[in-house]
Amino acid sequence: MSTTPPRWRLFKTFPSAFTILFLIMLVAIGLTWIVPAGAFAKLSYDKAAQTLVVTPPTGASHKVPATQAELDRLGVSIDVRQFVDGTIRKPIAIPGTYERLAQSPKGLADVTESMVKGTIEGVDIIVFILVLGGLIGVVNSTGAFNSGLVALSKKAQGNEFMFVALVCTVMALGGTTCGLEEEAVAFYPILVPIFLALGYDSIVCVGAIFLAASMGTTFSTINPFSVVIASNAAGIVFTEGILWRAFGLVVGTATVIGYLHWYCKKIKADPSFSYTYEDSAAFRARFLEGGSLTEAEPLTLRRKLILALFVAAFPLMVWGVMAGGWWFPQMAASFLAIAIIIMFISGEAEKDLVDAFTKGASELVGVSLIIGLARGVNIVLDQGMISDTLLHYASGLVAGMHGSVFAVAQMLVFTLLGFVVPSSSGLAVLSMPIMAPLADTVGIPRYIVVSAYNWGQYAMLYLAPTGLVLATTQMLGMRFNHWVRFVLPMVGFVLGFGALLLIAQVMLA
Repeated sequence: MSTTPPRWRLFKTFPSAFTILFLIMLVAIGLTWIVPAGAFAKLSYDKAAQTLVVTPPTGASHKVPATQAELDRLGVSIDVRQFVDGTIRKPIAIPGTYERLAQSPKGLADVTESMVKGTIEGVDIIVFILVLGGLIGVVNSTGAFNSGLVALSKKAQGNEFMFVALVCTVMALGGTTCGLEEEAVAFYPILVPIFLALGYDSIVCVGAIFLAASMGTTFSTINPFSVVIASNAAGIVFTEGILWRAFGLVVGTATVIGYLHWYCKKIKADPSFSYTYEDSAAFRARFLEGGSLTEAEPLTLRRKLILALFVAAFPLMVWGVMAGGWWFPQMAASFLAIAIIIMFISGEAEKDLVDAFTKGASELVGVSLIIGLARGVNIVLDQGMISDTLLHYASGLVAGMHGSVFAVAQMLVFTLLGFVVPSSSGLAVLSMPIMAPLADTVGIPRYIVVSAYNWGQYAMLYLAPTGLVLATTQMLGMRFNHWVRFVLPMVGFVLGFGALLLIAQVMLA
């Protein structure tokens, strides 16, 4: 009998990121036929008219005075100044206004349409990633990368893990202070070759960058895109509960570093232990131009200047986000400016540099599309009007529970909602006006709900294909199942440690 696999078999290996998203899209469409449609009334601020706008699930929107008394009448426990000064920009759900609506199921025709719309909506980050790829291509073409890596690998011999621990600490601090998540993709091109030069694999690269940054955002202290906006939407000051979150940050960061230390020791002792060992050759070829770190051209003054400009692009980006009000268009513009400067000082032929920029950008097209396609899933859920229904049912599920049980149940609810709404700020403004008042009914402070939101949502975002995970694995050519194998213990840690912290908060409140 022949042992040749049948040709009709669809998956010879674990599905690619695109296939996973396509399958999730089909599931999302199926849910729009099963889950009842419904919506909360939404409240937003009209800056031009200086009024609040109430948009009911059915009927026309109407304006109301932008006063604290009007918010109190609506049952929205938020300082009106949060709307006026632009802290809360997205529409929030008004408690007690949920209505069932006529079912709005999506069909197979919506699969491709929503994917295209999601890509259009994500054009800002897509352009950013393409420009980043172009910048990498230009620096690669000058030979500066390989020259610098050879010099670094010689100096780091014997202390390789210190660099991993340092990157973890910096990324965790970036996550807890400014929500370093989508911007983290910019750090792979500069850090991944260094990790390779130190003898590590793709798992260590993603662990030290994505996992550490995500752990920082999990235990956000002053992150404006999660804990600050969630606290505002809950009607409290974000400093409430900050010591609990700071303690969690220290423990969480130490746990990530300890976990990576264990993994790094294993692959140093036996490279075949690597979870991505079968793809290691392709990974090295992808990020090490030329494939070798032993045969590099001299690190000349010109190449040192090019590397300095390339490295400077990243603290400049962080400064722009934190202090300059930058977003992806401004970040992309700064990277493009640095790419142009490097072109002028490189001494390379103009055509070669333009070709290198184009080639570098083309290598990140797949990553860009993954981000857009993931947003298409969220478009289907929103247009199918089932996101609010899930929130309504979830709030009813946890209402009236005992304080400690309520807090842990809230965290698990936010874990589920994190898949449906993978945006930290989006989930905060949607859920907090509904969930936070439930804390009053069980006699616990509202900041505990904010903690449950942080720890629950981010436990899901380590895994959720609708978030940044697939874009990250696509960028590194990593199989999703390899990442899941590595990160599952960290998901368990966040949920277990988070539950203990929530119970402690309730008992000491």
